Amino acid sequence: MNSIQRGNLNSQQTSTQHVCERLTGNAFVVSLAFADLLVVCYPYPLVLHAMLHAGWLPGEMECKVSGFLMGASVIGSIFNITAIAINRYCFICQANTYEKIYGRAGTLALLTLVWVLTAIAILPNLALGSLTYDPRVYSCTFSQTTSAGYTIAVVTVHFLLPIAVVTFCYLRIWVLVLRVRRRVTTDVRPRLRPSELRHFLTMFVVFVLFAVCWAPLNLIGLAVAVDPPRVAPLVPDWLFVVSYFMAYFNSCLNAVVYGLLNQNFRREYRRILLSLCKPRLFLQETSKGGTERSNKQSPGNNNNDDQPKANTI
Repeated sequence: MNSIQRGNLNSQQTSTQHVCERLTGNAFVVSLAFADLLVVCYPYPLVLHAMLHAGWLPGEMECKVSGFLMGASVIGSIFNITAIAINRYCFICQANTYEKIYGRAGTLALLTLVWVLTAIAILPNLALGSLTYDPRVYSCTFSQTTSAGYTIAVVTVHFLLPIAVVTFCYLRIWVLVLRVRRRVTTDVRPRLRPSELRHFLTMFVVFVLFAVCWAPLNLIGLAVAVDPPRVAPLVPDWLFVVSYFMAYFNSCLNAVVYGLLNQNFRREYRRILLSLCKPRLFLQETSKGGTERSNKQSPGNNNNDDQPKANTI
């Protein structure tokens, strides 16, 4: 095998690895988006309904379902953020481990594990009866005073432990990125392409916003869990309300972060807005784009004899 053939083979392997990495990363981002959308499809409309009518009018079953979906959204979000951080850490810092774990079957297994753990974390609420209507926030949500032990477990498993894992992963990545920038090491230089670095920064911002938005409510929960009858009355209603809506507002921020930091998302956002505001113009541009792509795909461009030449560039 000559040097050109070896170069073509290495180029194809690298291309395959990056395609696999993008598909895996996108799978976890889609899972995170699904977690955010859980609160949009059912709980938020009921919260708005309660605000307009100054109270909860639907039945107890609707209250339980709303609270359950809110909890699943929150816990699913942090578990997906943790899974994304571990994925980025393995891809950038542990290349060999990444290739062994994050195949199609491995990625599917990890996504399943994320949602199984989410279900395990939220199901005890149904047994404890801790999903109740709170008139301060017009929502059926987790009551921090129902069980001190469960409140501590929720804050630890849902917030403190994932935050520790994600912080470790991103600190290791930042150290490696700085070493590469300062040319202390060059072993991982091919893996730190600009697109991958932007993706890492996007998910890092998502994590920081989650930690900032959820920290106040979780700290209040820990304080209340120490002695619910004594501490709960000392928490001002305005502080609880602000921390609560600040926490759940985080589900709306991820889409904004993607739009600000990712060019593909910005392009698709513009397409969506164009389709809503000017559907005729959108259809014309879509038809024009399809025609241009068809014209570019000529038999001469798909000749297999030209493919090795393209790979050597």
